[in-house]
Amino acid sequence: MLQIVRNYEAAIKKAGGKILGTGDERRMAAEIRKNGSLTGVYVESFSDARNYSLTIVESQTMKQDVVADAKAMSNDLAETGKTTIQGIYFDTGSATIKAESEPALIEMVKLFKDSPTLKVYVVGHTDNVGSLESNLKLSSDRAASVVKTLTERGVAASRLKSAGTGPYSPVASNDTDEGKAKNRRVEFVKQ
Repeated sequence: MLQIVRNYEAAIKKAGGKILGTGDERRMAAEIRKNGSLTGVYVESFSDARNYSLTIVESQTMKQDVVADAKAMSNDLAETGKTTIQGIYFDTGSATIKAESEPALIEMVKLFKDSPTLKVYVVGHTDNVGSLESNLKLSSDRAASVVKTLTERGVAASRLKSAGTGPYSPVASNDTDEGKAKNRRVEFVKQ
C-alpha cells in the first residue's frame, strides 16, 4: 500500500501541490493551491493491504444568503446613519442588478414606504481589484442602478442621490477574498 501513497504524493507534487506531512508510510496529507482556491488531500492505506481511503476537500467562497430587512435597515439608519444593503448582487465588473437581488429590492422599497420622509445617499463601494478609475466608475454606476430600480418601483427620485466611492472606504482588508467580498457593497447613508 506504500505504492498507493507514493503515487498520490507524486501526482500532487506534479500538480504543484505541497506535502504537509506523511506521519508514516501509510498516510499523507497535502494541499494544492491554484487560481485562488485550496484543495486538501488526505490518503491513508490500511494494514490489510487491499483498501485505502482518499479524502479530498475543496474550498470555495461561501455564498451569502443574507437578505436585506426593512426593519433592520431602519434601525441601522436611526442608530448609525447608514446601513449596508444585504443581498444586492452584480456580476463582476457590471452595474446590472442580478435577478437574485429581488428579495433585497422588495425590502428596500418597503423601507421607503414605511419611512415616508426618509432621504438617503445610495453609495456604491468596490474592492481594490482593477484600476482606481474603473472602480470609481463601477461604484457610481452600481449606486445609480439601485436608484434607477427603486424609482421604477415607486420611490421618489427626490429621496435618493447616488454616489460611488470605489475602494476608498473599505470595511475589511482587501488582502483576502472574504475581505474583498465585504468591501463590494451598496450602502444607504441618511441625508
